[in-house]
Amino acid sequence: MNPVVDALAGGRPSLTEHEAKQFLAGFGIPISRYATAADAEAAVAEAKTIGFPVVLKASGAELQHKTEAGGVVLDLRSEAEVREAAQRLLQIPGCAALLVEEMVRGDRELVCGIIRDVQLGPCVMFGLGGILTEVLDDAVYRVAPLTDADALGMLQDIRSTKILGPFRGQSPADRVALSKILVALGNIAIEHEAIREIDLNPIKIRLDGSPIAVDALIAVTISGTTQR
Repeated sequence: MNPVVDALAGGRPSLTEHEAKQFLAGFGIPISRYATAADAEAAVAEAKTIGFPVVLKASGAELQHKTEAGGVVLDLRSEAEVREAAQRLLQIPGCAALLVEEMVRGDRELVCGIIRDVQLGPCVMFGLGGILTEVLDDAVYRVAPLTDADALGMLQDIRSTKILGPFRGQSPADRVALSKILVALGNIAIEHEAIREIDLNPIKIRLDGSPIAVDALIAVTISGTTQR
């Protein structure tokens, strides 16, 4: 079933990260490898399958901002580290499950998403991501839907566009792949009016230049409200 429909039917203001990633992958948006786990031992088993190091996250419908809640643990390199982190995350209020994810290497972090402007309607956003997104405030917006040329133009319009070139010995970012993410987000905004906001932060640029979303939030509008 469509997870957006599920969230609306359940009166939930947002999808879980697992639901959001499943939904976005269906539109061709590249998502980091991950698995869900109900307890610490399942998390250890999934980590062994994915391969160390891994990231462990608390997951739940009320945990949209996991970092602020202490619900993200990076660079876990052993079964013991995963087990200890899992037991701790499961104690966080609202944690219903765990996400075990590959640890994506790459120093560049971007943000992509959609918002619904009162006057302009659905808009696609692109900019610098990570924990300093709001501080750096380097983002651009375009009204959806987007053409390929629109999306490529957005990459050029941020102040820090040079970060998409060769960077500290790493390959230049794959601009075509990034533009396809932006076009896909614009299409989602048009096709799914109940989606109020999508926030992919961060999208990491791998060492080979390929972009991949490692975190995803999808918020929906319920009964005419905009509560998150």
